[in-house]
Amino acid sequence: MSELPPHPRPIRSFVLRAGRMGSGQTRALAELGPRFVVPFGAAVLDFAQLFGRKAPVVLEIGFGMGDATAAIAQRLPGVDFLGVEVHTPGVGALLRLIGERDLGNVRIVQHDAVEVLEKMVPPASLAGIHIFFPDPWHKKRHHKRRLIQPAFVTKLVQHLAPGGYLHCATDWEPYAAQMLEVLSAEPGLLNSAPGFAPKPDYRPLTKFEARGLRLGHGVWDIVFTRR
Repeated sequence: MSELPPHPRPIRSFVLRAGRMGSGQTRALAELGPRFVVPFGAAVLDFAQLFGRKAPVVLEIGFGMGDATAAIAQRLPGVDFLGVEVHTPGVGALLRLIGERDLGNVRIVQHDAVEVLEKMVPPASLAGIHIFFPDPWHKKRHHKRRLIQPAFVTKLVQHLAPGGYLHCATDWEPYAAQMLEVLSAEPGLLNSAPGFAPKPDYRPLTKFEARGLRLGHGVWDIVFTRR
């Protein structure tokens, strides 16, 4: 009997890097992690049980150090936010902000977003999805690692409720053009603008973004809704 060919390794949109943990992040992980970090598992989440109420749920993929996540959650207390991030310093940083601002409407899963989406998020359950400043993978040979690809966007649409939105933002113009092309080609989505969208009020201006704008760099928001 011939051996089966090896299963191809999935292409990751991220690289795990060792990051330094500050004392505040370490303390937040220890003290707040048990309450706000949801272990990855194969069971589909019950959002009402997870957050202790019935409310619209927005998934954020790759929240970085959590500044935007915390700011949006504070501005929109009637919405629940599920943040997905692989890097431990970012998880610790967001937990610290949750504690400082007493945010009860945020939960975190520290795992690959593709698997979280497939295993834990119910179909047609999300009011929105945020993907802010994902790694643009500048070199052409690395473009296959970019998160916004047709197959992944189709999966995102399957988890959006009808009328739910997908909001992407990037400061890398070639990636912005690819995002717009990929999202425009997805039959389940409808662009909310003739092309790129104006920045929605709920998305805060990050320090990095503000510095880039002062230097003349652009930022592009793309907002589509599920048909």
